Amino acid sequence: MTAPAGDPAPPGARAGAAPRNRGGPPKLWQVALIAIIAIVFTVAYLEIYGLLNHLIWFEEGVLKPPRWAIPVGVIAFSLLVGLCRRYLRAPTVIHGGFTESLKGGGEKPDYRTFPGALLSSLFSLLSGASVGPEGVITVLIGYISSYTRDRLKIGSPTAALGFDVAALASAFNGIIGNILFTGIFATEFQVGGSKDAFRFLTWNLLAGTIGYLFYLVLGLPSFARSIPFEPIGELNLAYILYAVALGILGALLAVFMGLSMQATGSVMERAFGDAVILRVLAAGVVIACIGYFIPELLFSGEGQIHGILADPARFGVGMLLFMAIMKIFLLGLSFKSGYLGGPIFPVIFSSTLVGIALNLLFPGVPVSIFVLCIEVAAITLALGAPLTAILLVVVVGTADQNMIVLLVISAVTAMLLGAAAKERRGT
Repeated sequence: MTAPAGDPAPPGARAGAAPRNRGGPPKLWQVALIAIIAIVFTVAYLEIYGLLNHLIWFEEGVLKPPRWAIPVGVIAFSLLVGLCRRYLRAPTVIHGGFTESLKGGGEKPDYRTFPGALLSSLFSLLSGASVGPEGVITVLIGYISSYTRDRLKIGSPTAALGFDVAALASAFNGIIGNILFTGIFATEFQVGGSKDAFRFLTWNLLAGTIGYLFYLVLGLPSFARSIPFEPIGELNLAYILYAVALGILGALLAVFMGLSMQATGSVMERAFGDAVILRVLAAGVVIACIGYFIPELLFSGEGQIHGILADPARFGVGMLLFMAIMKIFLLGLSFKSGYLGGPIFPVIFSSTLVGIALNLLFPGVPVSIFVLCIEVAAITLALGAPLTAILLVVVVGTADQNMIVLLVISAVTAMLLGAAAKERRGT
């Protein structure tokens, strides 16, 4: 996660701050402590965000302000995001990508920017921009974990990274609703390398278990089973061929996301440069205009997707595909304008719309195959983490064993296409 020139470095990237070696690796009770702190903060933050979202925007999942008030709210919150960047030096993900928005740092952030990060994150989520809460949690937990290990005198750079990722494991395993989610994500990205991988994984699993159980005991809603699908029944050759084709389609969708991010970033940089308030305000105007005509495209999409799935025919194939493309554009625009957040739920939203559009064209094929296979392929290539993508789609979409086989086939197809494209660019 990076910040533009003149902005402070976000968690894990403060220039010139040499880590201090003043102590060994954390003890297990210290890992348990940061797990409790991380999950309590995450719950409190999401509860505050949910309360504000309910008071301002939503009533039982439906936007409650009149249509004319939507642009006013979007632009107002976008302006607040810009002011946080300009005067409170809030961090951004402008120069980062999808993967960077979900990784912890391991280095010491500038604590003076925490108020800006906290406010900017809330305003970003409330602005209607296409960013999800997962990126926000990564940033804020980075501050909290760094401050905690300072107090515990954990100064080794290697131990700091493992400690920070353990904190994220507690937060993410709770809100995702799966005890292995962050452990698999960290393992795929080889956090700790070969030397410290086992120790880091131990901390990760311990902290992740604490976060998961905290959510479970309190009965808090997680994202597990948030978009459930019916089992597909038995496997057959046709389903396998569909999985391959949808893996190709999901990979192309991910490539389009990357190109959209690059193009949007270049345009915003040329047009606004370091004019941080104008940059995010201009994006807010675009988001407001689109949201006025298509309110379903506002926010990250995890709420709006249920209404679309309930009656996709009222939108039609063309409109669903158009909305999927526009969501990708809004995701890139939001990232490259200064809003703080993550990419997972906008990617799921866009992939789901493509899947249900195909199901309208081919109603004989189970909708779960279209939706989940596209989702897993797109997330696999966007994050470069196939196991994490498969687990996430299984948890959110409640895939059965036969569906998991198709998800693996789609993910492998996307990986092969990505590897072939990378090799071709290198030659």
